[in-house]
Amino acid sequence: MNKFIGIGRCTKDAEVRDAGSTRVGRFTLAIDRRFKREGDSQTADFITCVCFGKIAESAEKYFKKGTKLAITGRIQTGSYTRQDGTKVYTTDVVVEEWEFGESKASAQQNQASAPQSAPAAAPQSQDDFLKIPDSMPDVDELPFQ
Repeated sequence: MNKFIGIGRCTKDAEVRDAGSTRVGRFTLAIDRRFKREGDSQTADFITCVCFGKIAESAEKYFKKGTKLAITGRIQTGSYTRQDGTKVYTTDVVVEEWEFGESKASAQQNQASAPQSAPAAAPQSQDDFLKIPDSMPDVDELPFQ
């Protein structure tokens, strides 16, 4: 079984492009490590994500820098050759489902209290987890599948 589940923050706004008859979105999630190993200076992993169709359209609207997301998908590996002949190997998560990871109020509070160069802190209360922000459209227009 190939299943990825992760909760993290967008490192920048999602990039969405047309690829023929479908939309393709790319973004990176910064996912905090639960434990820090001795000698390891990195405290987060940066996961490259790709999405298609309706999810890419949602990404264009909602996946902004600092937005906390919960995503599920599958890991996909690939490779390509650069113009200089160097072979590059890639690992991406293909997003199949997503949800907001915090309410709009928590997101605004975290952005206001966090330093500009560091990712916003996790919400203090579990009550805020996965609430739909106030600015979302009517239920019939929600971008979730």
